[in-house]
Amino acid sequence: MLDASTNDSTSGSSNSSGTSGAHSGKRRAAVPKQRGLHVEPLIGLEWSEALEQPGGPPASAPADARRAWVHRAPEAQVIALYHAVVAADPGLPAPWWLRAVAAGELGSRREGFAVEDRVAKLLDARPGWVFVPWGVDGDSGYWEYMPSERTLAEPGMPTTLAHTHRHPGWIDVVGVHAGGAPEPIEVQGLADLRANLSRLESLRPWPRPDGTLSG
Repeated sequence: MLDASTNDSTSGSSNSSGTSGAHSGKRRAAVPKQRGLHVEPLIGLEWSEALEQPGGPPASAPADARRAWVHRAPEAQVIALYHAVVAADPGLPAPWWLRAVAAGELGSRREGFAVEDRVAKLLDARPGWVFVPWGVDGDSGYWEYMPSERTLAEPGMPTTLAHTHRHPGWIDVVGVHAGGAPEPIEVQGLADLRANLSRLESLRPWPRPDGTLSG
């Protein structure tokens, strides 16, 4: 059963309380042990609740956005439920760090949190970067470089930094754009980000196929 009252310090331990997630206070259905009729819908519902964020003030950093069951429950339990979810529906959302841990590419959930926190410390001290807590796929959120919007001649998206499981640098940057987004720039970790942050902040709207700028 999901028990959002357990914090990360108990990762790997069993959860016998059978209590509910962070805000609902209602008992949730256990993950079905046998695969059969109606199992996939039940797992989908269980996973949706596992990703659900309780109410509260908007997060100003990734650490403030780790309120869901997947962030707080014992890590072994989170991984087990994720494997069941993927077996039922590979297309369901999941945090980047969970995908990386489940694939054996990241050592633990705590390591994923550390990646987010180090990047947050760097960007929070840098003028112009704003944390956006409304992440997709169960992730904590992403960062926008707001001054880049000044280069746009029409509404669009500022330069954006988000974490990813696609490569072991764990960071993607998408340049400022209007219309279709350019391919993400793979950043190979914190050192690479720090060394190239000024260049990333200087990105300009990318050219359209007709030679005009997207902004």
